[in-house]
Amino acid sequence: MLSPSSRANRWWWDGNADEYQVEHGHFLGDARFVWCPEGLDEAGARLLGEVRGREILEIGCGAAQCARWLAGQGARVAAFDISHRQLRHSRRIDLETGVTVPAVQADAEELPFLDARFDLVCSAFGALPFVADPAAVFREVRRVLRPGGRFVFSVSHPIRWAFPDDPGPRGLTSDRSYFDRTPYTETGERGEVTYVEHHRTLGDWIGLIAASGLRVDGLTEPEWPPGHERVWGGWSPLRGRNLPGTAIFSCSA
Repeated sequence: MLSPSSRANRWWWDGNADEYQVEHGHFLGDARFVWCPEGLDEAGARLLGEVRGREILEIGCGAAQCARWLAGQGARVAAFDISHRQLRHSRRIDLETGVTVPAVQADAEELPFLDARFDLVCSAFGALPFVADPAAVFREVRRVLRPGGRFVFSVSHPIRWAFPDDPGPRGLTSDRSYFDRTPYTETGERGEVTYVEHHRTLGDWIGLIAASGLRVDGLTEPEWPPGHERVWGGWSPLRGRNLPGTAIFSCSA
């Protein structure tokens, strides 16, 4: 059964997938692996290492742009997302590009895959910021990874929680505690929760990874690149020059 956070976010993404793909689809591409709003591209970053011939799972795939790029590099890929509407966009891009990604609807806290099924698991802002129980996700990732397998995922940099989600000057002044782990929520007209995003500190993330039996091998904090003028929510050139916007954790089993 879906948790309240998962239920709310499935509803939110089903209702906002069309707008999201219109607004961000060109930046994300149809078959491109973009880790974050800073534009860090796996084609150059190589955080996953060699992918050709590897069995790879993408968590929270959206329209499966990242998985489609991996397939183009010779990987054998599976993907899933909690939103049926996002998966409809994945199917649309499959038909437009001729590159089909096996993608299913699922919750990251209960992966519908066999034990030791994958060499690599990856997630670019998929699922982990939105789940109430990230420990369950890490346990599931550990379960489906083969011995020596790797898990690489990106999330909003935890320090961002202490600042307003504003791309302008207001977003440079802290107005809340970094240690306040109260989730950000949105509610509907009847008081029902319609969107949830959870905050974990860097120490929280590392503790959760270690408790699952995974090992932290690296942490990447992408710098805002020169000439990149795109604003995405609270990400902007102004903030990017002063504050880290993304944390990318590299882990191994």
